Amino acid sequence: MRIDIISVVPAILESPFNASILKRAIEKKLVEIHLHNLRDYTADSYKQIDDYQFGGGAGMVMMIEPIDKCISKLKTERHYDEIIYMTPDGKTLNQQTANELSLRKNIIILCGHYKGVDQRVRDHFITREISIGDYVLSGGELGAAVLCDAVIRLLPGVLGNETSALTDSFQDNLLAPPIYTRPANYKGWEVPEILTSGNTPKIETWREEQAYKRTAEKRPDLLRDFEE
Repeated sequence: MRIDIISVVPAILESPFNASILKRAIEKKLVEIHLHNLRDYTADSYKQIDDYQFGGGAGMVMMIEPIDKCISKLKTERHYDEIIYMTPDGKTLNQQTANELSLRKNIIILCGHYKGVDQRVRDHFITREISIGDYVLSGGELGAAVLCDAVIRLLPGVLGNETSALTDSFQDNLLAPPIYTRPANYKGWEVPEILTSGNTPKIETWREEQAYKRTAEKRPDLLRDFEE
């Protein structure tokens, strides 16, 4: 997989890809991450990539020309399956979306900034708009990092245990059950006896029951969505 990220401040994205699982995925050549500074695609001597809104109003708007130049250049080099715009009014990121995107080969992510982008960018270039929550950040870079993490960890070979991602919360519309590790008894706080019994079928049944119970208590909306 190759992910190209277009940003006004690409330095924000350097750290997330230089540690832990994402770094290992890059080193193992399971994913390529390419950061593109939008200011490299403007002819303006001051590297300006934003301007005032037509019709007035507070906040600057990212201009269409630099974005067009960057995306068009990338598209001459390869086919892109998705061109994603990170924006607060996009579809909220969920596990299903991450699963879908993990099957793509080449993706462009455009990070919004200032007040947002010229609407014509969204009308003519963007194939999918994604939000990471109902709140506004200074830019789309942190959202892009979240999206990349959610997608890359699903790629074959990224996680040490291939089945780990399949048992994550939300994969089957359920929250994950409680998990424990050694010691089995700590200050009198004991691990449920079933987990140390060695009876795999009963353990799996217990985990499924706990997943439903936890989901019903914390996120009953997930069960309603599944039933619908």
